[in-house]
Amino acid sequence: MTTSIPDSLEAFAQLKWEEIEPIYQELVERPFTQENVESWMVDWAKLRNLLAEQFARLRVASTQNTKDETVEENLQTFLKNVFRPAQKYNNQLTKRLLESGYEIEGMTLPLKKMKAENDLFSDENLNLFNEEVKLAGQYNRTIGSQTVAWEGEQRTLIQMRTFFDSPDRTHRKEVWQKIATRQLEDRNDLNALWKSLFQLRQKIARNAGFDNYLAYRWKLLKRFDYSPEDSMTFHQAIEEKVVPAASKVYAQLAQNLGVEKLRPWDVANDTQPLMYPKLTPMSSVDELAPKSAAMFYHVGNEFGNYFKTMQDEALLDLPNHAGKAPGGYCTYFSVAKRPFIFMNAVGSAGDVRTMLHEAGHAFHAFESNHLPYPDQRHPGHEFSEVASMAMELLAAPYLTSEFGGFYDSPEEAARHRVNHLRKIITFWPYMAVVDAFQHWVYKGDDEAMDTDACDAKWAELWRRFMPDIDWRGFEEVMMTGWHRKQHIFRAPFYYVEYGMAQVGAIQVWRNVLNDRESGIQKYRHALSQGGTKSLRELYALAGANFKFDSDSMAEVVDLLDSKIEELL
Repeated sequence: MTTSIPDSLEAFAQLKWEEIEPIYQELVERPFTQENVESWMVDWAKLRNLLAEQFARLRVASTQNTKDETVEENLQTFLKNVFRPAQKYNNQLTKRLLESGYEIEGMTLPLKKMKAENDLFSDENLNLFNEEVKLAGQYNRTIGSQTVAWEGEQRTLIQMRTFFDSPDRTHRKEVWQKIATRQLEDRNDLNALWKSLFQLRQKIARNAGFDNYLAYRWKLLKRFDYSPEDSMTFHQAIEEKVVPAASKVYAQLAQNLGVEKLRPWDVANDTQPLMYPKLTPMSSVDELAPKSAAMFYHVGNEFGNYFKTMQDEALLDLPNHAGKAPGGYCTYFSVAKRPFIFMNAVGSAGDVRTMLHEAGHAFHAFESNHLPYPDQRHPGHEFSEVASMAMELLAAPYLTSEFGGFYDSPEEAARHRVNHLRKIITFWPYMAVVDAFQHWVYKGDDEAMDTDACDAKWAELWRRFMPDIDWRGFEEVMMTGWHRKQHIFRAPFYYVEYGMAQVGAIQVWRNVLNDRESGIQKYRHALSQGGTKSLRELYALAGANFKFDSDSMAEVVDLLDSKIEELL
């Protein structure tokens, strides 16, 4: 048995729970006062960082190869035998700290968040959380295994999308139908998975003393600065101010294509306008990292240096391949104090945007590395997404090869930027569909156990916010769109943050357009605060305003419209 905290992750990973538990027990029993509470906090933070990084690395490995059953087994074994038992002790230590009433510099808001999490703790839920992770992994495996035969090869659906940008509408329809047909083959399996997840989440909420999962999740996400009703206000503002602007974007696309009405194969991911002819920013995915690095140096030397560190230390996993989990993310290795970026790049213009986005998260991690305690680092997704979405906009002026970027032609770089700005406009209505759907799902009854009702609600919301795409003959594909939004299965309610953050990111971008040096300085300063300030304070430090009413949406839409006109 040991009671000393390992000095490295490698040493910690070799320990069994029977060897880790005494370390926690010593922290539970160690006396502390106002004078020495911070040294106690440092030791607890060191142990939590070891636990968090081991989990993060196992999770990364499980997403890198969903076909490797050993990797998944290692993750589940760690969750069951180490992570979940450790959570019981972390809960005891949290209670002890909260009950002490001691003041700790930079911990006022984190302590408030810790109290919210502590209030939700339930022994009954520990095994349920483990089951939820397993079900989320099942979703990954289902989506990751979706392939189709195309031109003599078996291809992932992500790889198929590289054939979807063709100017030949008949060809686009063929590719789209191939993808849609394959997705529908998993409809029954995903419906069954959904029912298991829904029931599990309802049970988790009830165990924690809540009538419905919405109220539970709201508190778990520490949403202190806005309410479910504020989300409804946001939806209404999008319907009033953004849907007309999106209709204008879609109408322009229809005019460019010479068609009366857009069909699903005229847009990307069911929602976003494609641009023809196809943009080809790179001949190989190998170009993605070095060209992105050059752009970041132009935004600011610090950002370029951060990204170079990630390149040098192999903290990037970018190319798509069969068996890789879908999507992209940036995670954090707490002991190494390094971010890690995971992507499914195939060489598209969308990959460039994803790279800039995830790098924004990585830079946020670097800027807040100085904060000593884990609870100080995360500000909430509503602001962490400001960091990433702002970087998409701040780096965009450097897309040309003149700056080491992706396009030899300034015209192509401008087209890339216009498409990005148009996609921002068309994203908000789609975000409203996803968020409003989840508010309906978790409102307190079991109506969402009926997957036909889920299909009907998705279709209703789609018609409300996305009226410009003609789905006649393919209604079944449209109404099952919720199957294709991984957040609904894997990260409930984590989506409105993207919409809120996009507003903040545009305001940061506006500041940089008006005064580059001051705007970048405010942006970096806000990132450096981690989660020690409230959302409203962080937005203010970044030069933004945490408001999402009709007037706020009209202001950002007007800026986007004017910039699009300038670039055309």
